[in-house]
Amino acid sequence: MTTKPARLFLSPPHIDGREQAYVAEAFASNYVAPVGPMLNAFEAELSATTGIAHCLALSSGTAALHLALRLIDAGPGDAIWAPSMTFLGGISSVLFQGATPVFFDSDAHTLIDLDLVEAELKAGGRPKALIVTDLYGMAVDMGRARALADAYGFALIADTAEGLGSTIHGRHAGKGADFVILSFNGNKIITTSGGGALLSENEAAIRRARYLSEQAKQPLPYYEHTEVGYNYRLSNISAAIGRGQLERLGAKLARRRAIFDAYREGLGNRAGVRFLEEPAGCVSNRWLTVLFLDPALTGTTPEAMRQALELHAIESRQAWKPMHMQPLFKGTRMIGGAVSERQFAEGLCLPSGTAMTAADIERVTGAVCAVLDAA
Repeated sequence: MTTKPARLFLSPPHIDGREQAYVAEAFASNYVAPVGPMLNAFEAELSATTGIAHCLALSSGTAALHLALRLIDAGPGDAIWAPSMTFLGGISSVLFQGATPVFFDSDAHTLIDLDLVEAELKAGGRPKALIVTDLYGMAVDMGRARALADAYGFALIADTAEGLGSTIHGRHAGKGADFVILSFNGNKIITTSGGGALLSENEAAIRRARYLSEQAKQPLPYYEHTEVGYNYRLSNISAAIGRGQLERLGAKLARRRAIFDAYREGLGNRAGVRFLEEPAGCVSNRWLTVLFLDPALTGTTPEAMRQALELHAIESRQAWKPMHMQPLFKGTRMIGGAVSERQFAEGLCLPSGTAMTAADIERVTGAVCAVLDAA
């Protein structure tokens, strides 16, 4: 009887530190709701890790982005510029606020193309805010984005949901933006089971975000509300998990990068196969290893490869489908598009979880090579 191999997931949670001890401590304290010492400590540790002064831990990265847009009063009639190559959670909050997204193409590194942004600004376009996304841990050139925001007078929001631990020119990804978004979803480089954070150098803004995230309750001995708020805070229990994860961030970064290096060594010399490379000055967390398959040279496509890997109990996933190609955004203005469309057509994400062994990587590499050899 043949034993089926254990399924290799794309990016599963990896509990490898003091998470359980911190959770036990939180239970013992009876702080199990969205308040408590673990939550306070987690926020302080995130600020120390990123070098961004003020932090608010929340229920998701989407909640963090929504609060950022609320803080700048984005609403109907306002244009929010953003990359098309991203996940829906990086855009849906624009719709929550009734604002209008305008999408921009990628550059060669799957980032928003700042040349296109600058050209649109010079042509007279003005957004309420520009969202830049550190996709797959590839950090945007924040110095250039900041200069454009200052010169043309718009808010700058860094969607660093996938970029915790990445750096650009020696600074943490997103640092320099007005607001920085983090995600701790179960598939991210660290997890709180589900969660996110909003960071800023602006203390007053984070104070207001905290108020909005707690149902916008007035400071009275009874419940009184003068505006709409949200139930967006992270729980103390989830923060306890996050603290244990964050302590191991350095090891997780090193392992993700080692996994990428192993894939590149095993597959990088194959005709028609290339990898997503780091922008100049970026040290990526390599959250996911992304390879591109040229159908003309490899004889296969990401979807065919995905299906073949599934036969070996290996999970993979095509690159993000650009927002301008989504039915939800039919008719939305798009600047460029050819690069992101090609990245979607050719991109495949390989298993990259930090618990992967050398044998796991060889298993994936061998399965990919088998498809390429048979094509």
